[in-house]
Amino acid sequence: MKVLFIGSRLYDDVAYHVDELGVESIITESNEEAPNLDLPTKYYIVPRGMDKPMEIAIEEEVDAIVPLLGIDPPLMSVAIMKEEIEKEHNIPVISSNVNAVSIASDKIKTKEFFKSINLNVPPANVLNGNDFDTEEEFIEKLGFAFPIVLKQGEGQGGKDICITNEFSDVLDYFENFETALIEKFIEGSEVSIEVIGWNGEYLPLVPVYKGETNLEGIHPIKRLRYGPCDFEIMDNEEFRKIAKHIATNLKSEGTIDMDLIYSKEENKVYAIEINTRPSGTRYLSFACTDLNPLNLLVDIAVGKFDVKELEKEMKGYYTLEIPIGDYEGPAPQEPVKEYINGNFIVHGPKGYQRVTIRGNTREETFEIAKELTGNDYSF
Repeated sequence: MKVLFIGSRLYDDVAYHVDELGVESIITESNEEAPNLDLPTKYYIVPRGMDKPMEIAIEEEVDAIVPLLGIDPPLMSVAIMKEEIEKEHNIPVISSNVNAVSIASDKIKTKEFFKSINLNVPPANVLNGNDFDTEEEFIEKLGFAFPIVLKQGEGQGGKDICITNEFSDVLDYFENFETALIEKFIEGSEVSIEVIGWNGEYLPLVPVYKGETNLEGIHPIKRLRYGPCDFEIMDNEEFRKIAKHIATNLKSEGTIDMDLIYSKEENKVYAIEINTRPSGTRYLSFACTDLNPLNLLVDIAVGKFDVKELEKEMKGYYTLEIPIGDYEGPAPQEPVKEYINGNFIVHGPKGYQRVTIRGNTREETFEIAKELTGNDYSF
């Protein structure tokens, strides 16, 4: 079995599993100084874009292609390549198609998609900077009051987002942008959940908690995160049901994750965004369920994806993810990106590292966190 991986930065997440399966691995990468190039069977340094990876996949007669791209810009090129190489060469590409990427990469299309499948979305409007002069006129055109969230249609990682209670911030925002998608700020809990899918079969993993929404706009990556969610009223199966509903209607393939907000006051879940790339919460998903989302992409590539069996295999650990900066605690056990011989994984670049810990109970997990960092994170 021969599999082509596009991008090397995330390859260490799957390297152990690939070797365990006996898969011959090939990486295409545009940066000759990128990490993990010593891990596959072979690698090629290629120009940016999908022309060369597609050519190599055909020449090498690979059995499947697994894109491992953690950023949005290349996703449409991958989707176009997927449709071409699957149709003309019958090589499966374990990622989403053009339609799914088109919807997920445009926040306005995403919102319309959510509404079309009867999900709750925050009230929103698209305004141009010339649509108003005064605060009163702005509120009238908008249709709802402050606080609000201003966004651009495209972008990831919290880029070009302004959360505000002040009209002066709106004026400042429109100094830089002609138009904006403006949403009503929803007070609640930020939740992320991943879904792995192939051939119309979908496996929602576990809802993970990323913190409370806040007017300061603190990015979830800078907060403590944990899984699974443990809200008093809202059952986690409801989040999984919503996630599967989204993936099924989107007809996504490979991995996607979705951002939701749970309003405790309303006992209502709002759908916010979709990402058709590896999730920033994948280590929490892995720690909770014992199913590595990226390993599951490899399993799809080799024909081992069985949703019913995976549902039975899914574990229920309690997990905590801590932004640590530079980790200086005990060294992780080999293999360092698996939970085979240890109960924590350190990930991320120096200066921005996080440690994801798992235990059989909340108390055990917090105790491990204290041993690793010297800090008490219990709450």
